[in-house]
Amino acid sequence: MKPKILVTREVFSEALNFLGQHFDVTPNQADTPMSPEVLATALADMEGALTTLSERIDEALLAKCPKLKAVCNIAVGYNNIDLKACHARGVMATNTPGVLDDSTADFTWALILATARRVTEAEQYLRAGKWTGWKLKQFLGTDVHHATLGILGMGRVGQAVARRARGFEMTVLYHNTRRLSAEIEKSCHAAYVSMDELLARADILTVHTPYSPATHHLLGATQMAKMKSTAILINAARGGVIDDAALVAALKQGALAGAGLDVFENEPSLHPGFLKLSNVVLTPHVASSSEATRRRMAMLAAENLVAALTTGKPPNLLHPPV
Repeated sequence: MKPKILVTREVFSEALNFLGQHFDVTPNQADTPMSPEVLATALADMEGALTTLSERIDEALLAKCPKLKAVCNIAVGYNNIDLKACHARGVMATNTPGVLDDSTADFTWALILATARRVTEAEQYLRAGKWTGWKLKQFLGTDVHHATLGILGMGRVGQAVARRARGFEMTVLYHNTRRLSAEIEKSCHAAYVSMDELLARADILTVHTPYSPATHHLLGATQMAKMKSTAILINAARGGVIDDAALVAALKQGALAGAGLDVFENEPSLHPGFLKLSNVVLTPHVASSSEATRRRMAMLAAENLVAALTTGKPPNLLHPPV
């Protein structure tokens, strides 16, 4: 008999077909989100799961799923998975790094440009029939060219964002948990600075750190107070790294000029204050959502699951083997 697996959300047919060659697959092509109780029931007899950020994999769930051997996330992030609980119970957990870096970097630039040049605000104004003609001071924005770009978190995506800044002839500064090699800094045309200097000098600050207890509210009211009032803040990384309530207050008070956000605390819920502000660009966690990239993510997660249940050595294992 083939091992049984659950695919928790809708995926592309090629990923399902690939999994079907190896497993007895229970799909969820209706794409119905599962509550923790429903998920636990669905996984009770499964050896593997292809999951998304929508599903919380923790000790409470794992205790109800004794046959589970592998959980493979269709995401580079994995804050929905309790790695300690997985490790303790011998459950392999994987993610999909690398395949979404360029698409996420591209979208980060979409947010930068849309926020700096007030694109969504101007479009809404036009669509509402309010435009009566050209005006000298209409929707004055912020220049991106020759500005100072600050990057908080200089992993693969941060580096890709930095490389794209060269075309805008920007000064690129970054802060990271550890300084990168001189070779990488040179290829990115980026200079390492302290956190305080990054906050003080950036005209545009973009966040590319993973979410963890250590990065929870890494950017809060105290940090935002150190930024220029003309600066804009971009987040296409993870919700919770920024204190959303503090950001709403800063935007409302004019302490920051604008923000472009693809991720939020407690998403899909978001702070209601954002919806009342005109100086924020909001998108629903779609930074990696090009068709080619999402197909690669799903297939990589499927390949991780096949490797996990056939060899015990998935290529993107997130924790040491038990």
